[in-house]
Amino acid sequence: MILKNVLIYGEDRKFKEGNLVIENGRFSADERGEHETVDGQGCYAVPGLVDIHFHGCDGADFCDGSTEAIARIAAYEASVGVTSICPATMTLPEEELLHIMETAASYRGDGAKLVGINMEGPFINTKKKGAQNARYIRTCDIGMFRKLEKASGGLIRLVDIAPECEGAMEFIREVKDEVVVSIAHTEANYDTAGQAFVNGASHVTHMFNAMPPLSHREPGVIGAAFDNPDCCVELICDGVHIHPAAVRAAFAMFGAERIIMISDSMRAAGLTDGTYTLGGQKVSVTGSKAVLSDGTIAGSVTDLMSCVRTAVKEMNIPLEDVIGAATMNPAKQIGIYGSCGSITPGKAADLILLDRELEIVDVYIDGISVKR
Repeated sequence: MILKNVLIYGEDRKFKEGNLVIENGRFSADERGEHETVDGQGCYAVPGLVDIHFHGCDGADFCDGSTEAIARIAAYEASVGVTSICPATMTLPEEELLHIMETAASYRGDGAKLVGINMEGPFINTKKKGAQNARYIRTCDIGMFRKLEKASGGLIRLVDIAPECEGAMEFIREVKDEVVVSIAHTEANYDTAGQAFVNGASHVTHMFNAMPPLSHREPGVIGAAFDNPDCCVELICDGVHIHPAAVRAAFAMFGAERIIMISDSMRAAGLTDGTYTLGGQKVSVTGSKAVLSDGTIAGSVTDLMSCVRTAVKEMNIPLEDVIGAATMNPAKQIGIYGSCGSITPGKAADLILLDRELEIVDVYIDGISVKR
């Protein structure tokens, strides 16, 4: 197939008018031979989005621990342009986490591709638990992590920890070459966070949320992350978790190459207002906000494509920067950029066509239209 008359987002993070060739489910540079021709009508052609931190959508949660739930999540995410998913666990008992990992390892399905697992908890700080269940928080446990990693079939791509907690630095040094270690749900100061980065941490989970704020005398995790150029940071650009000015400041501080946009969505995403659950706790959803009974924000009710639109249209972040933060950057961070995250010959033809209002015209996974 040749998609003609499209604006192609390239690895140089710029758009260029041209034709896009898809052959045998992959992007190709060869226009020779007979191909079905499709008029792209001037649409943006961007890589399929990669969400490396979310919990669920469309009534399902990754922690439901069933292949049916994963399939429902994968179908919904594909419909909104997210073609690669790395869903997150919650802070739960070890037995439940083992079952979730085993289920993920056994999953085979259509829709968005399950490319990894984000292990958010239980190695976090109770004082910054956010919507995590304090009952199951525990100190860093290398043995437990290895057991879960084995059960997942090697799917764990990120593990989130509070570096100020007992055993955290030893944990980072032990696993840093096997998985991306992220600072999360933490009270760490600048020095402690900096030491975590020296030891091998390289990621910050939903920056600004569940951590000390950036202060001129106490720069904390945010300041330490800025001072460590190999560190990437997540942002939830739903218009609820972070003020637009803070999002603009983050892009200016870190540069577009170090920002990873996430949705952090929970099972209510795509559904109506009501009462739902997250990690076994009741969540009330009204409009764009999801909260626990004590008012704590409990994930989002959006999706990554909606975050892209919000960042561009309401936060005034350049489209080129936003697309990279939702495709190339997350793919690179979790080690899957060799197969997805950019429109590059040889990679899987995971693709979104967007009109000039950033509304989805079509989604392709392995060169096959999701919309048809």
